[in-house]
Amino acid sequence: MEPHHAIEKEHDFIPERKKWKRQLFRIIYRADTPLGKMFDICLLILIFLSTFIVMLESVPSFDLQFHTLFIVLEWTISLFFTAEYILRIITIRNKRKYIFSFFGIIDLLAILPFFLSLLLPVTKFFLIIRMLRILRIFRILNLLDFMNDGYLIVRALKNSSRKIYIFLLFLMIFSVIVGSMMYMVEGHKEGFESIPQSIYWAVVTVTTVGYGDVSPTTPLGKLFAILLMLAGYSIIAVPTGIVTAEMRNKRQNFEKVCSRCMNDDIDDDANYCKRCGEKTSIPERYLGNQ
Repeated sequence: MEPHHAIEKEHDFIPERKKWKRQLFRIIYRADTPLGKMFDICLLILIFLSTFIVMLESVPSFDLQFHTLFIVLEWTISLFFTAEYILRIITIRNKRKYIFSFFGIIDLLAILPFFLSLLLPVTKFFLIIRMLRILRIFRILNLLDFMNDGYLIVRALKNSSRKIYIFLLFLMIFSVIVGSMMYMVEGHKEGFESIPQSIYWAVVTVTTVGYGDVSPTTPLGKLFAILLMLAGYSIIAVPTGIVTAEMRNKRQNFEKVCSRCMNDDIDDDANYCKRCGEKTSIPERYLGNQ
């Protein structure tokens, strides 16, 4: 019998003891074998194909001409994903850990819209959620090291959330005040018949979107619009600066440094200092935040 430790754990998922389940585990969860790589590549192709089909179905002319083909392909791909999800569960012992993991939830969301569409046809367009499964490409192409950058972005957004919430609250108050003033200045004209409509114009203007569907006609209203558009550029720069500063701070905390010569110009994947050859380490200030 094949020893249990022959297959390494991946994402802390432990394979079942039966040989056929362990073999399936290696194919489904790993990409270090020809079959495993082929399985993952086929999975990516089916994800792209499924997304492409959903988009084409929303085009009436294509749906009318290829409706039957789309239905057959949808059923085939969805049944494949369903079988794959079931196999992912039955081939591991710590099933609960996979079911409630990030990728486990995504895998479930990838098949739920198909079954919901049997009762509510319009929900089939939620199959576009399958695009989230493309995140597996980091594992397939051995790009997990690049996830560090994603981690830094998430941490920066999380740590900046309080400042951003305060900024959004200020922006809401500012838009309400300006919208109300424009309602009075424009004298209830078209596009400014009510305060909510005027607030809509203020938000569109201050965010520099500028749909052009509503615009002031009075000289004072145009002056307000000019001031609001100029303020919009500086206002939009605020959250960008907050997040960028936080990302820079987190990046500095994450960078490796040399304990001998204090060199911080070290590549992320380097284990030794390029200046003196000393083994590198992550700063204690970063380790203390974990």
